Amino acid sequence: MPDIAVFHPQLVHFAMVLGIVGVLFRLISLTGKAGWTNSAAAAMLIAAGAVGYATAESGDQAHGPVERIPGAVKAVQEHEEWGNRARNMLLLVGAIELIGLAFRKHKSAAALRLVSGLAGIGAVFALYEAGEHGGELVYSYAGGPGLRSGDTTDVTRLLVAGLYNRAMADRAAGDADGAARLIDELARRMPNDLTVKLTVIESQIKDRQDAAGALVALHAFDPGDDRRSQFRKVFLLADAYKASGSVDSARAVLEAFKAANPTAAERIDQAIKALMGTTP
Repeated sequence: MPDIAVFHPQLVHFAMVLGIVGVLFRLISLTGKAGWTNSAAAAMLIAAGAVGYATAESGDQAHGPVERIPGAVKAVQEHEEWGNRARNMLLLVGAIELIGLAFRKHKSAAALRLVSGLAGIGAVFALYEAGEHGGELVYSYAGGPGLRSGDTTDVTRLLVAGLYNRAMADRAAGDADGAARLIDELARRMPNDLTVKLTVIESQIKDRQDAAGALVALHAFDPGDDRRSQFRKVFLLADAYKASGSVDSARAVLEAFKAANPTAAERIDQAIKALMGTTP
């Protein structure tokens, strides 16, 4: 078979939809109502068998790079096992449907539809498990970035997300030094990014307890036309002034920004109330 690893995500979704909806239609058809669901179920489940086979093949072709991620081998193997079970069940259901078509005028046709429906329930369960384990690979082991496109930019985004999220976790756990080191690495990786620059300044305030240095950096920081960066700069200015003991200066910065941005008054009022130690 040609290399179809790059199409694995698309094939997975087609297999899921065809399999689940096809089984649903087959079960409805067993009630004798909505007669159109009989032919619809047959078409979808036969297609699901073919797509399920291609999905498993593409997964086998794609799993090598993911298995090389430290700690991911077991998760990859579990996903592969459930993917193979789902493929086998879909092929079984598809085969039953083909036999049912061949014997559609025979008295055994109703029994074949029942068998297909029961086997389909098992196929849906296997599809769910395969999807759940696949989602774990992507969201818990970051097994996807850069694999489909081969673009190193995707891998860089993964690293950036990992550095930022780990830094936030370290900060929440009270490890300010660890958070600061990770933010420094983030700045080294993306020195020209506005969000990263502001994140570094935030780290000066929250991790390094260097409010004075943060104020210098903030006054030198130019957000340009980026609205989000403008807001964040002002809120960080307020945080830095408060951290340095100048609560009045912090409030003055927020009040001035509120006057210049009346449409954001509610949001700024919340920041002022938080600054003064009251709840919104």
